[in-house]
Amino acid sequence: MSEQRDTSLIETQEKLAQTRNGYGMLAVVVLLFAITIASLFAAKAIGILAVVFAIILALVTLFGFCGFYLLNPNQAAAIQLFGEYQGTDRETGLRWVLPWLTRKKISVRVHNVTSETVKVNDLRGNPVEIATNVVWRVTDTAKALFDVEDYAEFVDIQIESAVRVIGARYPYDGIDQDEVTLRGDSSQVSEELEKELQERVLRAGVIIDECRLTHLAYAPEIAHAMLRRQQAEAVVAARTRIVEGAVGMVEMALEKLNEKEVVDLDDERKAAMVSNLLVVLCGERDTQPVVNTGSLYQ
Repeated sequence: MSEQRDTSLIETQEKLAQTRNGYGMLAVVVLLFAITIASLFAAKAIGILAVVFAIILALVTLFGFCGFYLLNPNQAAAIQLFGEYQGTDRETGLRWVLPWLTRKKISVRVHNVTSETVKVNDLRGNPVEIATNVVWRVTDTAKALFDVEDYAEFVDIQIESAVRVIGARYPYDGIDQDEVTLRGDSSQVSEELEKELQERVLRAGVIIDECRLTHLAYAPEIAHAMLRRQQAEAVVAARTRIVEGAVGMVEMALEKLNEKEVVDLDDERKAAMVSNLLVVLCGERDTQPVVNTGSLYQ
């Protein structure tokens, strides 16, 4: 039987690299270069030994120059020895390392990305368009460089995946007031999106600083129908408030009339009065008063 090979991913962890301050090494290299020049001038007097010594110093000086590199603020360099990770240097300025060690620079600055608009089916199956703005940065350079192929592209793909997951988790609008919706609870949705995205990009050594929705709308094919539905819901809600207020006013009017004994109304007249008041209070147009004087001339 053939042995089963372990193809699991070997995760790397950032560690401090053993590097040197470049300014001190620069002084050493310059001194070696000066000694090399002096040896060449002394070659005529000393002979072949001076020439050999000057050649050796020249090679050492060139060898030393190959070890210099520069790091800007918020920039790091991963040090490798024949493909093996040796550590990360985060010290800014002129740095020096043994020339046979390779340096791969990586930015640890803050990245600000606005995703493309993604069409997602919400919890009720309605197509909606969502876009988000994500602020992220690299915190583990080893994971970013060696655990994923392209960490920036990896983050972009995970942003789209997280948006699709969160967008399908909630409805765009809610029928119940206690229901969490994409439009009504954007802060909560953004927090869950940030948490979902952080779990996805952690393997790339990336930290999400902020995540906020920048675009949220129904897809064009259903936008008009959903707008009419929202308008109808708004009209129903407004009518409900008007009826509740009108009923309260009618109750108050009847209580005041009964309390002050202004007029004694039987059930039939109370019903007529309630009907008239509700028409006046709930009608969309101004009512025209009609004075009934028939009972005065009977």
